[in-house]
Amino acid sequence: MKKSPGIPLTTVLVILLMGIALTAGAGFSMKATDQAQFCGSCHVMYEAVRTHQHSVHAKLDCNECHTPDPFVSKMTFKSYAGMKDMYRNALGQVYDVIHATDRTKDVVNDNCTRCHAMTTLNVETVKPYCTDCHRQVPHLSKLPVAQRRVADE
Repeated sequence: MKKSPGIPLTTVLVILLMGIALTAGAGFSMKATDQAQFCGSCHVMYEAVRTHQHSVHAKLDCNECHTPDPFVSKMTFKSYAGMKDMYRNALGQVYDVIHATDRTKDVVNDNCTRCHAMTTLNVETVKPYCTDCHRQVPHLSKLPVAQRRVADE
C-alpha cells in the first residue's frame, strides 16, 4: 500500500503564520476604528466626537455604544456602516446633521441596557429609547454657537 504525501511542514507553518497575522491585523483594525480619533477624522463627525469628549462616557470608545456587542454582529454592522459612510463621503452626499437610523438606535439602546442593567431593573420604560430622555448623556445636546463647526439640531 502506497502512502499519500502529507502536507509539507513549511506549508503548515506559512498557513499558521498567515492566520496569526490576519487575526492580529483584524484585531488592530477593530481597535483603531473604534477610537474617537478615527471617527472624528471625518468633518461631519467632529461635533459628535467633541461633545462625547465632554460627556460622562468620554472614556468609552465610540463603538462600545454604537455597534452590537457580539463579535460577528459587530463586524457586520461596522462593515456596512463603514462602507455606507465611505460611499456618502466620496460622492459628497454627507448630511450636515447626523440622525441615527432605527437600527443604530436599537444597537445603542441594547448597549445602554447591557451596561446599566442593574440601574434599569426597576425602571418602567415610558419611551422606546434610553436617549429619548437621556439625550445629553452620550453627547452634549449643544455647544455654544461660536464653538460649533457644523449645523447642530
